[in-house]
Amino acid sequence: MSSMSVADAKARFASLVDDAANGQFVTITRHGKPAAMLVSVEAGEAAMRAMAKPRPNFGEFLMSYPGPADGGTHSASAKAFRS
Repeated sequence: MSSMSVADAKARFASLVDDAANGQFVTITRHGKPAAMLVSVEAGEAAMRAMAKPRPNFGEFLMSYPGPADGGTHSASAKAFRS
């Protein structure tokens, strides 16, 4: 993966497109901070598919938990946590 400024990327754009098409990731920076990434069409499509997959929110994740493996009995007493 290479990284370069916007000005350098502008000057070498055609070769950067070739690099991305060959599977390399090119990070473009602005003021020293990553601003964009040039990737192949395949990598971009894979990223879009991954982002489009539905993911449960945290509440749904917690509600999907089947419960304690021991059938619901707990060895710790609730009174042990009170002061």
